[in-house]
Amino acid sequence: MNNKGLDADKKDILIIDDMPENLRVLSCLFTRAGYTVRKAFNWQMAVTACETVVPDIILLDIIMPDVDGYQVCQRLKDWDITADIPVIFISALDNVFDKVKAFKVGGVDYIAKPFQFQEVLVRVQNQIALRTAKLEILKLNTQLEEMVKRRTWELEHTLKILQGEVAARRQMQDTLLDMVLHDSLTGLPNRFLFIRQLEKALHQAKKESNYRFAVLFLDCDRFKVVNDSLGHLVGDELLIAIARRLQLCLKDTDTLARLGGDEFGIILEKLPDINAATQVSEFILKQLSLSFKLSKCEVFINASIGINWGSKDYDQPEYLLRDADTAMYRAKALGKARYQVFNPAMYEEAVQLLDLENDLRRAIKRQEFVVYYQPIISLTTGTVSGFEALVRWKHPIRGLILPGEFIPVAEETGLINTIDKWVLRSACHQLRMWQDDPATPKNITISANLSGRLFSQPNFIWEIDEIINETKINPLCLELEITETVIMENSHRVKTVLHQLKERNIQLVMDDFGTGYSSLSYLHNFPLNKLKIDKSFVRSMGEIGENMGLFPAIISIAESMGMTVLAEGVESREQLEKLRRLNCDFVQGYLFSQPLEPGLVLSFFDAAPKW
Repeated sequence: MNNKGLDADKKDILIIDDMPENLRVLSCLFTRAGYTVRKAFNWQMAVTACETVVPDIILLDIIMPDVDGYQVCQRLKDWDITADIPVIFISALDNVFDKVKAFKVGGVDYIAKPFQFQEVLVRVQNQIALRTAKLEILKLNTQLEEMVKRRTWELEHTLKILQGEVAARRQMQDTLLDMVLHDSLTGLPNRFLFIRQLEKALHQAKKESNYRFAVLFLDCDRFKVVNDSLGHLVGDELLIAIARRLQLCLKDTDTLARLGGDEFGIILEKLPDINAATQVSEFILKQLSLSFKLSKCEVFINASIGINWGSKDYDQPEYLLRDADTAMYRAKALGKARYQVFNPAMYEEAVQLLDLENDLRRAIKRQEFVVYYQPIISLTTGTVSGFEALVRWKHPIRGLILPGEFIPVAEETGLINTIDKWVLRSACHQLRMWQDDPATPKNITISANLSGRLFSQPNFIWEIDEIINETKINPLCLELEITETVIMENSHRVKTVLHQLKERNIQLVMDDFGTGYSSLSYLHNFPLNKLKIDKSFVRSMGEIGENMGLFPAIISIAESMGMTVLAEGVESREQLEKLRRLNCDFVQGYLFSQPLEPGLVLSFFDAAPKW
């Protein structure tokens, strides 16, 4: 079906009338007026005409055979293709009833016969204009609706994008906040969030008299050994495993945080008393002592825990944590793998240690350290074979301070490196002076202690070479002492350095043998020349116990490995004679001499008896 098969500029008029004369007159008039006119005598012809071309307007007579004009109009309005076509009735009927009925069935106008054509033309033009306007409005409405739909879609699309961006930004903010407040490795709260939680607990304790909590400061013992020997990836895996195991030890209401490195903080809330905190600490220590089966290895660690009762007397949460930290260090000092409850005396001691550290730093700058020398006796010859260099601190106020008081602080702060290197350099200079003196044996040796920290320094061997070249001593006369703990905590690195020292003919001594982790079975892995048996073994020689039985085995195995044995802490003739019978090679202790100032060494040579 075509909408407009004719000239698009001409409007199409369909006239429906059963009177040929009426059709002819109207057709002629409208054709002259520039319209396209089609005619129909009845309803069937009208249907055919409309199916051919939908007219722009229909002029309809009322009185027709079969189907009158009212019925035709009703059918046209019920027909989809003509429902919107304006219908003007032209009829000789002129009463109001007929006109009303015409409008009721859908007519838009009513012209009574006889009519004036100009009137009919104007009315037709008006209806066509109205229809054209309606169609234009409909078109514009359709376009507007499309525009509204498109704009609505664009707005909805933009809104979705904005909502997505807002959600993404909110998620990013949440992620950033999580990163700020949590440890990236373990996912636990970090120190910042821990302090905030601690502040809340402290605030609640001040408000509620029956609310009790405790702070635990946990440091992993020997984690550094694992991290340095097996690598950071294994260390990270171990930290994650430790965090998970700690979580299993706590209630949901407790707070666990990683404070940094291998340190963890715990807030135990709603406790009945301090015993509850110690019970949790004991359980944690037990769980952490069990093996950790990692992806590529199995490791064992322990922990030291400081406990601080959450007293409302504290004003700042940082002070609560500080004192728990102080208690943790006391636990470490007492042997590790244990817990310690804070008391105010610990804080005073911590302040004293801080003062001692500051004094140590000043002492290094002011060169307040001196080296004393304790004789080492060869039981083969009964004479002095060498000396051990022992550091002392001449404090300007406190006088002479023994190493047991300041060496632990020096080791903890790293100042031990500077002190050890100074002692070694001073001892080598002193050895050079003795070797140049005709009154002293040329093969006299000097022993110096080395801390574990020195072995991790990349330029350590270079510094040893520098000291030997500077003092021009024979390396065979230099003995360097290291403890069992140093060897065990970084065995691979230490083994490498020991071999480098051995290549320089420097003599290597394991100090305090029997107090650490070592066993005789692995000594052959290290290029040692001498075992120095701890004085605790010597002190127990007069007692009934296993230590007496160990001496022959130690000496025998050391001899089979090409090592000599030195027993330190000899204080009685009885001990000396027992060691001699056991074929011990060297002895050292107050029986022979206390540590001597450098100026007294030569006179000791002159007065020393033969042992």
